[in-house]
Amino acid sequence: MTVWDTLVGQQRVIDTLRSAAAGTGMTHAWLLTGPPGSGRSNAAIAFAAALQCARGGCGECHACLTTLAGANPDVRVHQPERAQILVEDARRWVGEAALMPVGGRLQVTIVEDADRLNDHSGNALLKAIEEPNPRTVWVLCAPQPDDVLPTIRSRTRHVGLSTPSTSEVADFLQARHGVTPERAAHAARASQGHIGRAKALALEDDTRNRRREVVELPPRLTSVGACMRAAANLVDIAESEAAALTEAQTARDSADLEALYGTDRKSRATRSARAAESDLQRQQKARLRRKVLDAVDRSLVELLSVYRDVLVVQTGAGPHLVNEEQRPGIQELARRTTAEQTLRRIDEIYVAREQMMEFNVPPLLALESLMVALRTG
Repeated sequence: MTVWDTLVGQQRVIDTLRSAAAGTGMTHAWLLTGPPGSGRSNAAIAFAAALQCARGGCGECHACLTTLAGANPDVRVHQPERAQILVEDARRWVGEAALMPVGGRLQVTIVEDADRLNDHSGNALLKAIEEPNPRTVWVLCAPQPDDVLPTIRSRTRHVGLSTPSTSEVADFLQARHGVTPERAAHAARASQGHIGRAKALALEDDTRNRRREVVELPPRLTSVGACMRAAANLVDIAESEAAALTEAQTARDSADLEALYGTDRKSRATRSARAAESDLQRQQKARLRRKVLDAVDRSLVELLSVYRDVLVVQTGAGPHLVNEEQRPGIQELARRTTAEQTLRRIDEIYVAREQMMEFNVPPLLALESLMVALRTG
């Protein structure tokens, strides 16, 4: 087992990063891009482990194990919780990256969702990337190169990941997680090459059930009332999923605050305690909102897969459906509508995603508008 074993269908990327860790083509700043679920973050962490490992990523030594577990003090992974990375965050990361490595090798800083850098936070990182500490490596992750500020992009070495095939994902689930062939095939097909999503669908009953609720919605959108209920249901699903994902982090944050100020911090109401409490609440709200938006977006991606299947049936583009289990409902929807109407519905889903992600439209409002646009009755 090595640190590269979690990367599915990315042999070219593995070869590039492994060679760099061995000293061939190594540079101080990297940009890893690829579609959602392709494994950008896994590749960045595997690369960080290989850089810290004396054997280039053996997967068994202390450096590899602590990096993979998120416990290596010389590897920092920053996961933005807001829609944009703030300049104060970027400045803090630059300061941390300038510290001497604890373990004596390199200080590796990984920035997930680097496409959320704005002009101010991007400029704060720019100087550190232009004039790097000789023992510091930056690894930025984003969906596409063009999503990253040009000034940042031009100073990094780009490595692009691709979407793994359905068979590669299914093989990975069976070999790595002991999933049955039938469930692995379903999860690989339903995830459309998204590794994290495929694992969740294969291993978690709740995730499978939530997805089934979403993909069964379109044939039921036959009245305004049904559309309103569907929108509310999608928001409920997203909020439940977001609460589950943030619960552990929220508990850790509260425990840290109690350790610093004591359990009576509210009753004492010192200025520093009040400020820390207020800042923590803002962070938690931002984190929860981001997770809700991410969960809603996943639901919209699932809806896109349904209308993609409807279009396949209407045009005769092929025999394979992403949502094979919903074939009867998809065929009925294809019969009741035209290909042109299906294309318009797909456009409406993209509009809803843009409204929420780019223009901060409340999810319920955006989804109510979308469900009415998807109505077939």
